[in-house]
Amino acid sequence: MQDKAKKLMHISTYGCQMNEHDSEIMRALLEESGYQWTDNIHEADLVVINTCSVREHAEKRVLGLLGNLKHQKEKKPGLIIALGGCMAQNPEIQEFIRKKAPYVDVVFGTRNYHKLPALIKEAEETMSNVFEPTCEDEEIPGILPVHYASRVKAYVTIIYGCNNFCTYCIVPYTRGREKSRPPKEIYEEVVRLADQGFLEVMLLGQNVNSYGKDLEEDINFAKLLKMLDRIPGLARIRYTTSHPRDFTDELIDTIADSEKVCEHFHLPLQAGSNNILKKMNRGYTREDYFKLTEKIRQRVPGASITTDIIVGFPGETDEDFLETLDLVRRVRFDAAYTFIYSPRYGTPAAKMKDDISQEAKKERLKELNQVQNQITLEINQAYEGKTFEILVEGRSKTNSDRWSGRTRTNKIVVFDGEEDLEGKLVDVEIECARTWTLFGFLKNEQKKRNL
Repeated sequence: MQDKAKKLMHISTYGCQMNEHDSEIMRALLEESGYQWTDNIHEADLVVINTCSVREHAEKRVLGLLGNLKHQKEKKPGLIIALGGCMAQNPEIQEFIRKKAPYVDVVFGTRNYHKLPALIKEAEETMSNVFEPTCEDEEIPGILPVHYASRVKAYVTIIYGCNNFCTYCIVPYTRGREKSRPPKEIYEEVVRLADQGFLEVMLLGQNVNSYGKDLEEDINFAKLLKMLDRIPGLARIRYTTSHPRDFTDELIDTIADSEKVCEHFHLPLQAGSNNILKKMNRGYTREDYFKLTEKIRQRVPGASITTDIIVGFPGETDEDFLETLDLVRRVRFDAAYTFIYSPRYGTPAAKMKDDISQEAKKERLKELNQVQNQITLEINQAYEGKTFEILVEGRSKTNSDRWSGRTRTNKIVVFDGEEDLEGKLVDVEIECARTWTLFGFLKNEQKKRNL
């Protein structure tokens, strides 16, 4: 039975895996300070909104939620509303909150979310708004309590911020410059997770390949992976996101020689035209990118490669777009996350002349998706009749009678099985492939195993 003396809190999260992990930490900190979780935002005494500024759509959803919360607070004056994450770092959003949404009690940033309980307490005691977006020199926190969303896999942040300044991206302005966590601290956190029974960790950073550049120690991302690969009890190591420009031969060799680092490479291409890549300030050419993917496939046979692609960037001609399609066909990505360019206030690209109609952008996106989806299906169909080790993450979201897990190459697999498979490594033979999901059956019951 719920303790009625405790207040209820709800966290709404938008954006990337780093935001999801920040919310896991916020939830644990708030639970330690006396709050209980509720899935029902309407019964919460505290609503925290962890925001994203990368896409315009996410911002619009947050602003819509704020409008709904205004009415909720009118009915429940004691409701505390806290806004954090990337949107909170935007001066334009801060001004909007001050003038048009003064019912937001706390505004906090991307590097001081660990102070959230204290900020909420200050707002309650002073009965005034608390504005504390992150300062650039904010110290990164050490190991913090986490309420993990999964019992099988866990996020671990290894580096904060970004120094790349791609012309379309707001992240360097909202998350600040790069700051790496000490390797010893990361190692201790992953050891603790393995001891608690987690089989997989996902290492997080805006650019994990930059890890260690700001530290005095002789450490880089490849060396960190070698350290973590030796931790007993752990089965899989993943990471996101990698910048193609910084993906070194040493890193490829380290992944190829490792036992636990998965054979999945997410390498955001963004565009296949040298003209657009230069305008985006990506720091590589289409030729560089193709050479990198060829090296990966030679050194890590069977690896999957996924990517991000933006269409309709300012100045993108039909010829530029055709070059993107050409590179997609040559590389043959396992999957691509595709987007129409969304201007972000404060970025250089937002000042560029955008003379491409929305209709043309939508047509390009449609054509790109048709090409990529066909490639994805063809790659997945090559999995049919083969057996793969699957880490079972839980019940399928679309069919609760079946189990769902992933291959080391990050393919989602749905299959039938007995009642106690969550968190286990099992061998599954793929029977049928679709564009987004593989379907199969347990190869052999006795091969089911725990680490």
